[in-house]
Amino acid sequence: MTAASSRKIDIYDTTLRDGSQGEGISFSVEDKVKIAKRLDAFGVDYIEGGWPGSNPKDIEFFDRMKSIPLKHAKLAAFGSTRRPTTTAETDPMLQQLLDAQTPVITFVGKSWDFHVTEALRIPLETNLEMIADTTRYLKLKGKEVIYDAEHFFDGYKRNPEYTSKCVAAALDAGCDVVALCDTNGGTLPNEISKIVSEIGVRFPNGKFAIHTHNDAECGVANSLAAIEVGAIQVQGTINGLGERTGNANLTSIVPSLGLKLGYELSCQSRMKELSDLSNFIDEIANVPPKMSAAYVGRSAFAHKAGLHVDAMRKNSETYEHIDPTLVGNERRILVSEHSGASTILEKVQRDNSDLRKDSPETKEILKQVARLEHEGSSFEGAEASFELLVKKATGNYRSLFELTGYRVIVERRGGDQEAITEATVKLRVHGQEVLTVAEGDGPVNALDSALRKALTEHYPDLADIRLTDFKVRVVNAREGAAAKVRAIVDSADASDSWSTIGVSTNIIDASWHALVDSVEYGLLRGNEGSGG
Repeated sequence: MTAASSRKIDIYDTTLRDGSQGEGISFSVEDKVKIAKRLDAFGVDYIEGGWPGSNPKDIEFFDRMKSIPLKHAKLAAFGSTRRPTTTAETDPMLQQLLDAQTPVITFVGKSWDFHVTEALRIPLETNLEMIADTTRYLKLKGKEVIYDAEHFFDGYKRNPEYTSKCVAAALDAGCDVVALCDTNGGTLPNEISKIVSEIGVRFPNGKFAIHTHNDAECGVANSLAAIEVGAIQVQGTINGLGERTGNANLTSIVPSLGLKLGYELSCQSRMKELSDLSNFIDEIANVPPKMSAAYVGRSAFAHKAGLHVDAMRKNSETYEHIDPTLVGNERRILVSEHSGASTILEKVQRDNSDLRKDSPETKEILKQVARLEHEGSSFEGAEASFELLVKKATGNYRSLFELTGYRVIVERRGGDQEAITEATVKLRVHGQEVLTVAEGDGPVNALDSALRKALTEHYPDLADIRLTDFKVRVVNAREGAAAKVRAIVDSADASDSWSTIGVSTNIIDASWHALVDSVEYGLLRGNEGSGG
């Protein structure tokens, strides 16, 4: 940690505006209100709520927020400079910004001469007048004003004098902060450091924010580089949501600033909520969480190789750059054919404290994992099946039932709209023969229903266990129709969730094995299988 870096950095979140421009992202007004509340609770300093002049949804959002006080964050409305043919006082878009009644207004204006002459098709001097006039007017209305200097870095690299004039126009008119934008996302960290340093020399009394996009996979690095040479505010989105390849990712920037570089952050005391915040945003955005996301991803602190796990058992710093609990994440030990005895020990010693590296049980578990993974299993995403394997190897497994046989019939006649699926399951439970038949929406659902009918009388807790997802993967695709398949069943009860696996050349048989593991794991973990 760099003690010299203890100055305060403001976090400006634009998930609700820039983030919503990402492909496939669409927030409702209610979504936006929920996100704003959560961001405020986390401790971000600014929340950019949207552009009230661009669509009815954002107008409604700002109206809703007038009656929802934020505890810490300042709400910002986003817009643009006045039009070339109007004054700030008469520009209708600026009036809509003021109608939002936010304490902060961020307005975008051109800072690259190429855009002024080619996109706006106006004289360069007119653009400067628009920036200054907009700033002065908004300041007269008592607003905190941030000038979003669009295409700043591209403009500065080609015509630094004109781009600097755009910055001067805003600062001289009273702008509070100028956001230096890498709008096309193609600038590299060494360029960011050089240019931000130079602009700081040109305007020693100016306050600057950094706003980067991730088109060259440098959004986070560019943001950190700008902070290190003087920027006092960083703008980005949760999980890097945004147009094209996304914005700078605040879920990576925030812990890097607070945990590694020693900057003062308003959200420092809530850092352990970062992983939950990331998952919350993904859930509302209806996008799958990125497993490999830095700091907050499920795989961020997952360890697979036996050599790594062995070192981790001695000192976690050997293969972890921070303690995962600092950002609300957790360490995960993955079991696979690459596992060594240390991996097995790390996974099972919680319930088998007397197990050692050279224990026969440990060697047997390693042997079984290697064999099963060679046959197509993968325990990385099926930890419940692995735990059952350990119970069997250590003598802690108790069979809840025996399969006598099952049969699945799929029938479709010419006039039928859909195929009819029926499953018959014959089990021996507590010494009794049980035969059940059930129909279902497909063979897996029919098998699941028949299995439950056979077991629920003996194991009432099964009613609390539900199947939440079912996936099938082809293991060896080159074998064509004779390829092995890997069935993965996700299940849950009121307090937990788990995944199990089955592998076979027959998709129904693979599914059966995964279903049985799911039921057995759920019952054994709940009450060691005691029945009614």
